[in-house]
Amino acid sequence: MASSSSPSLLLSLFTVFSLLFWTISSEEIENTPLTITLPLTPKFAREPSPDPMVFLQQLASASKSRVHLLKYGKTRSPLKTPLYPMEYGGHTIPLSLGTPSQKLSYLVDTGSTVVWAPCTTQYQCINCTISAKDVPFFEPQLSESLTNLSCKNPKCNTGCLRCKANSKNCPQVCTYYLQYGTGAEAGYYLLEDLHFPEKTIRNFIVGCTTIGFRETYTDAMAGFGRSMHSLPVQMKVKKFAYCLNSHYFDNTRNSSRLIFDYRDGDTKGLSYTPFLKNPPDSPDYYYLKVKNLMLGNKILPIPSKYLAPGSNATGGLIIDSGFSYGYMAGPVHKIVTNELKRQMSKYRRSHATEEEIGLGPCYNFTGRKIEIPDLIYHFAGGATMVVPGNRYFKFDTEPTGIGCFPVDTDEAKNLEFTPGPSIILGNYMQVNQYIEYDLKNNRFGFRQQKC
Repeated sequence: MASSSSPSLLLSLFTVFSLLFWTISSEEIENTPLTITLPLTPKFAREPSPDPMVFLQQLASASKSRVHLLKYGKTRSPLKTPLYPMEYGGHTIPLSLGTPSQKLSYLVDTGSTVVWAPCTTQYQCINCTISAKDVPFFEPQLSESLTNLSCKNPKCNTGCLRCKANSKNCPQVCTYYLQYGTGAEAGYYLLEDLHFPEKTIRNFIVGCTTIGFRETYTDAMAGFGRSMHSLPVQMKVKKFAYCLNSHYFDNTRNSSRLIFDYRDGDTKGLSYTPFLKNPPDSPDYYYLKVKNLMLGNKILPIPSKYLAPGSNATGGLIIDSGFSYGYMAGPVHKIVTNELKRQMSKYRRSHATEEEIGLGPCYNFTGRKIEIPDLIYHFAGGATMVVPGNRYFKFDTEPTGIGCFPVDTDEAKNLEFTPGPSIILGNYMQVNQYIEYDLKNNRFGFRQQKC
C-alpha cells in the first residue's frame, strides 16, 4: 500500500530540522579549530626487514609494482593449454567454440593466420589421404552464440565477391580460400564464442571449412601468424610461447604447454632477436635476420641474399611450427649438405634410403658411435640457436641404424631463386627449446630447455 503526507505536515518537519541544524552548526563552528591533524602510519604488505639493505630492496620492489600498475593497469594472468605432438609431425591444442561449446584439436601453425575447423555434416575432402567421414567437425547449427560474418564487415578481407561494388545490402557471407603447400581449404567465416577455463572471447572469427583438397590429417587449424585473424592477435595477447616435447611422431599424450601471455617484459634466460619487417606479399610470416649459419665450427658460405627477405618476398628465414622438418632453397641446401657430407665422410652413405624417401644425405650408423655436428644459427642482436645433431637428423623408428638429414628442398636444386623464404625453421629443430613470440616488442626469444 502506498503512503501519503499532507503538504502542511512536511513544511512543519522541514522547519524543525532547519532550526535544529542551525543551532548545532553555530555552536560547532565557534569551537572548531582552524586545522585538523590526522596520524599517518606506514603500512607494509609484509613485515619490513630489520636489515637496511633488504628493507630498501622491499621498498624498490613495491615502487616498481606501483609504477607498473599505474602504467599498465592490472595484468591478467597467462592462459595455458595442453600442447600435444602428433604422428604426422604437427602439434595440436584443444579449443572449445560455440554455445554449448564444441571441443576439437587444432594444429598450431605459426606459418598461417586463420583459425578454421572442418564444418557442417556436408564437409567434403577431395583427393585427400584421409576420409571425410573420419574428420571431427564443428556443427554450427548446434550453437546458440553463432553469427555469420558479413562480407560488408570491415574484418572481412575478401570482400563481397558476388555483389556489385556499390551494393549496400549484400547478403553474402565472408568467404575464404586458403592454400597450404599442396593442400587447400575453402569455406566461410563465423563469429563465435571461444572458451577457455579462465575466460570467454566473444565474436571470435573462425573459419567454417566446407571443402578440403589433398589433406593428410584430420585436425582443424589454428593460425598463429601476424595478421588480424590469427589466434594470438584476436586474443590480444602480448606474447605466446611453447616448448615442444617430442619428435617421434607417435601421438603421445605426454603434453607440454602453450602459453598465452598478457604480461610485458623479458622472460628469464631467453636470448632475443628482432622480427624483421614483412615484405608486402608475405604479411603473415615471422621473419628473422640471420647473420650466418655454421655446421660444427665451419661458417657456411651462404650468400646474404638468401638470409634476408627481399621486397618481392624471396629469401630470408621464417619460423614455422606447422612445418615438421623445415626447408632450404636449392642453393642453400646444397651448401649445407656438401659440408655435412665432408664432415661425416667416415660414415657409410645409405643411397637406397635416399632414393626411397627423396631426402638426404642418409647414413648407416650401425655399430658406430653417432657424432653429428651442431647446426648453429647466428641471429641479429647476438642471439645464437644451437641445434644438436640428434634434433635435426631423423632416425628410423625401427632399429636399422639409419639416420637422414630430412630438411626439404626444391626439386630443381639449381634454381637461383624460388618464391617465398629461403629457409624455414620447422618444429623438428625447435624441440626441447622454450620458444617465445613477443608480439608487443616485435621479437623472438628462445632458450634450451627439456620440454
